[in-house]
Amino acid sequence: MKSEIITVQQMFQDRRQYRVPFYQRTYVWNKEDQWERLWSDIQDKASERLAGNQPVPHFLGAVVLEPQPVNSVLDIGKFSIIDGQQRLTTLQYLLAALSMTLSLSEETGILSLVENCRWNSNPETMKNPDIDVFKLWPTFRDRDTYKIAVSIKKINEFSDKFTDIFRKVNKSKKNSSMGLLAVEAILYFYSQIVEWIKREESNSRLILIAITEAILTDIKLVSITLGEEDDAQVIFETLNGHGAQLHATDLIRNYIFMQADRELGSASKLYDSLWLPFEDDFWKEEQTRGRLKRPRLDWFMQTILQVEFREEIDISRLYSGYQRFAKTKSATDQLVMLNTYAAYYKDLILGIGCKPIERFGRRIKVWDASTTHALALLICTSGLSDEEQNRIFDWVVSYLVRRAICGLTSKNYNRVFNQQVKRISSFPVTVDSIYADLSALEGKAARWPRDDEFQKEWTEAVIYEERLKSIKIKSIFIELEMAMRSSRTEESDLLKVEQLDIEHILPTSWFECWALSDGTFVKKDEIDSLNSDSPRLMLILKREKAKNLMGNLTLLNNGVNRSLQNSFFNKKRDAMFRESNLHLNRDLMIKNHWNESEIDARGQMLFSFAKEIWNGPEGTSEKSWFVEAALAEEEKKSNKITASKTLETEYSLINAWVVKNVAFPRNTEFRANHKGQVYRAIVGEGALVLSDGKEFSSPSSAARHITGTEVNGWSFWECKLPGESVWQVMGALRKGGK
Repeated sequence: MKSEIITVQQMFQDRRQYRVPFYQRTYVWNKEDQWERLWSDIQDKASERLAGNQPVPHFLGAVVLEPQPVNSVLDIGKFSIIDGQQRLTTLQYLLAALSMTLSLSEETGILSLVENCRWNSNPETMKNPDIDVFKLWPTFRDRDTYKIAVSIKKINEFSDKFTDIFRKVNKSKKNSSMGLLAVEAILYFYSQIVEWIKREESNSRLILIAITEAILTDIKLVSITLGEEDDAQVIFETLNGHGAQLHATDLIRNYIFMQADRELGSASKLYDSLWLPFEDDFWKEEQTRGRLKRPRLDWFMQTILQVEFREEIDISRLYSGYQRFAKTKSATDQLVMLNTYAAYYKDLILGIGCKPIERFGRRIKVWDASTTHALALLICTSGLSDEEQNRIFDWVVSYLVRRAICGLTSKNYNRVFNQQVKRISSFPVTVDSIYADLSALEGKAARWPRDDEFQKEWTEAVIYEERLKSIKIKSIFIELEMAMRSSRTEESDLLKVEQLDIEHILPTSWFECWALSDGTFVKKDEIDSLNSDSPRLMLILKREKAKNLMGNLTLLNNGVNRSLQNSFFNKKRDAMFRESNLHLNRDLMIKNHWNESEIDARGQMLFSFAKEIWNGPEGTSEKSWFVEAALAEEEKKSNKITASKTLETEYSLINAWVVKNVAFPRNTEFRANHKGQVYRAIVGEGALVLSDGKEFSSPSSAARHITGTEVNGWSFWECKLPGESVWQVMGALRKGGK
């Protein structure tokens, strides 16, 4: 970054052009807020010069410039105005007014200094002379008025050139909204100069010289020119923290159309045909991911860059990432590509059709699954058939839903799905490859639950509200309902979630209306009086858990749901018979009673559909899940369980390497550092296997093989259990830490 204090003459005298980016607002400075103060400062500096004094410079503020690449000897130096376009535009209007007064006074020598700050010389050597002659090139919304206004040489030409605008202004008595600020600014400054000259007509030449010197040399700016490593987005946001927020896509839009201007001469048609769709409210809508809130267009740009680069893209460095991507592409090619991806992305987000990506978008809408978007775009542009795409998308949805049901974290999804995107850069995407990769994931942070884990959590865990909010439960039951309907069912249309509520068959407040399994009713104030080991309390707690199990939940129309509330089962059943045609509720209509056994049976029945809808990997769950499940059971019995006791009891059913009554599961990793070299080993079938293939029954014999001396292997080795990320000294797992 280069920073310097320069005069107006130094800012404009070189053969260069300052271009106002597309993302910046139109010209908005006006007489009351800016022009009058600027003219007052100029008049003060000029008056000091007339009095024979050297004025103290007046600082107008800072301008931040981003150099644009020069690709031809016919290109002039061009700079994108990151900040300060209102100042520079006002100075051009001021210089235009000064030029007209100097022309009337026939001050040709001074006039040439001013004209050199308004126009770039030698248009015959320019690639686009109609544009490149201007020292400043405004945003396209100001462009037509600007070109005419600054080119006028005589004051009476304004009424001829802007007849229609003057007529509209006079009729509406408005000006700022009519695109007339350029004309107003020039006329204002012109009138101030002329009035001063008329007041002191005998001194008019000296006044014009003093005004010219005040403008060109006494007004100064801080010019900040960015280097290649500087991020224009970050700098603009820092300088304009209290103004309108600048998004990365504003800079990207400017980047594209600056390039389009160089390549095509005029970017207006390209803007109308290929960029204007991105100005739609759909793309401007703010979306929150984690703690970040950005317009949907920013997230879209991040997604397509991840697709193109096959790597993770930091949203805070989006602009620089796009520059890297677009370096070898024309502006037209960039826009065509953006529009191609945009069509797929919109299908994904809206999810209202039958194409594979629309179906996928509809299914993941409630699952906060934006981390899958790049993979989804890759799949839908891969050339795979619709059937193959649907199968892959089914695997991904299953991965998300099974993990959610099992209470597993979603924090690692960014890494999981980015790994899939990276893999596709080296290997072609296929149904089998996605299935194999997801199936191979291990550990609590990444695994794809097998049927045994999925079934246990589905039927036994309290999922409603504890693990999943109502909207996600609704989504699950919508898919269950659709799976229960055969192809011959008349009601085959998709259900509308907003018209349905989750209904607890056994109500959440069941005490007065629903007897326990022993036939007795419970009073709310009764629970506090029961002993903790009371059989009656156990029945109550069992009932309380059962009410939020999956087997006790269903869908009902909003009105029916509210009317039933905490009613007796028979009343609920009869209302379902009258009002509900959902297949979810058909088995309930023939029930005579509803209790914990019925809830369990219905949970199992629903699971038979769930495992097919969200079909998962083959086989039984990995060892780490057995450990987690067993540990959970042990924790219920005692809070004093130790790591060694866990290993002794929970791995007994698994083929492990057992040493000193401590069991290390297969694939436990080991490492040791000896004389600066790292040695590694892994648990095979009942033994520790070194990297050279040798197997050992004890850690000390393995350590002795490496060191050649007697070594305590329990302190020599560090180990890391499958699915864990922390290394610990092997001896820490022995009782007492010995």
